[in-house]
Amino acid sequence: MVVFRIDRRSGVATYLQIVHQVEQALRMGALREGDQLPTAAQVAAATKVNPNTTLKAYRALESAGLAEVRQGAGTFVTRSLAPADGGPGSPLREGLDAWLGEARAAGLSGPEVRALFEQAYAAAHPDEARG
Repeated sequence: MVVFRIDRRSGVATYLQIVHQVEQALRMGALREGDQLPTAAQVAAATKVNPNTTLKAYRALESAGLAEVRQGAGTFVTRSLAPADGGPGSPLREGLDAWLGEARAAGLSGPEVRALFEQAYAAAHPDEARG
């Protein structure tokens, strides 16, 4: 299950933050086809977001072909965004896992690892990093 984190100071609409977090979970394999998304009430309780905001995000995911609302049953993932060559056991994933292990062995904290990754990503993808 995905846990949503809303940054009210980000300047990004709340429903889009939910959409982006679901998309990221799909890319990372944390969500897979057939998984049920939390209900709007669950998201509201966890994040203090209006349930209608979550429903708007879920409609956007449905429009993108990533989710399906089943009346009375909930909202379910309809497809993955995980790259075929980036899942567990793949060379890309093994390389990333090794790098993360090296970073931990070097004494880097989680925020330091994230900052290092974001700097490297921004250098490799300057057009995307500008947002």
